[in-house]
Amino acid sequence: MTYLGRFAPSPTGPLHAGSLVAALASWLDARAHGGRWLVRIEDVDAPRCVPGADRIILQQLADCGLLPDAPPLYQSQRSALYQRALDELVAHDLAYPCACSRRDIEAELLRLGHSKPRHGELVYPGTCREGLHGREPRAWRLRVNAGSVAWTDRRLGPQTQNVEQEVGDFVLRRADGCFAYQLAVVVDDGAQGISHIVRGADLADNTARQILLQGALSLPTPVYLHTPLVLGANGEKLSKQNGAQALDTSEPRAALKTAASALGLQVTGATVGDCLSVATAQWAALWKPAVKIGP
Repeated sequence: MTYLGRFAPSPTGPLHAGSLVAALASWLDARAHGGRWLVRIEDVDAPRCVPGADRIILQQLADCGLLPDAPPLYQSQRSALYQRALDELVAHDLAYPCACSRRDIEAELLRLGHSKPRHGELVYPGTCREGLHGREPRAWRLRVNAGSVAWTDRRLGPQTQNVEQEVGDFVLRRADGCFAYQLAVVVDDGAQGISHIVRGADLADNTARQILLQGALSLPTPVYLHTPLVLGANGEKLSKQNGAQALDTSEPRAALKTAASALGLQVTGATVGDCLSVATAQWAALWKPAVKIGP
């Protein structure tokens, strides 16, 4: 197996300090293993994307010496690929149309006595699993079977999740016509041959759903490592939603040293290249023994 990693930002605004931590970790892991590193612009959720944010993100990465080994891939140009994957799932009765609005789901959960949302999400009660009963379809969902999904994260260790109970049949294509993140990311990772995924711990909760989709589409499951989160002043994950400021790359060495510190690395160097070289060596000492490359 050849190591191929990726960083996949959504262009909802410029990178912030937390974004750089994830980007740096994925770049370091690829370089520490002599692999290739790609950038994928996850702009499939068009209503949330900010015009020009992709160019700003790519420039921020370049300022910090994080240059991809191939031109960036844009999800907005790959809808036909996602549709083919959805068609395949439908053909094998692994996906079905859903007529439920969020209000419908809330009402059904309340009727069943399970109204508490999970991480802000509603566990889908399976209302449309056996048909729409004359209603118009709004979205498409994956048919999730009973049982738990288990995997081992390189940093977090053994993980398990019962997707049926904790998430339910999840959306593949939304009511507004946009393909859901879960489907797009799995299709793209498979098409690009991504072997290792290094990303923030906030995305660890998505892993079980993505593993289910990988199996349903006969795609390999990458090796995962979820990095520590950078927290804001309020103790929550640093994000655009809670006021994270755009990453300042006018002093890229300072930005890299701060990001490296969040990963447990102590980086020094007179140039950006020096900083990245030191960081790569330190990352390899921490994480390279945990990765199996080859048969």
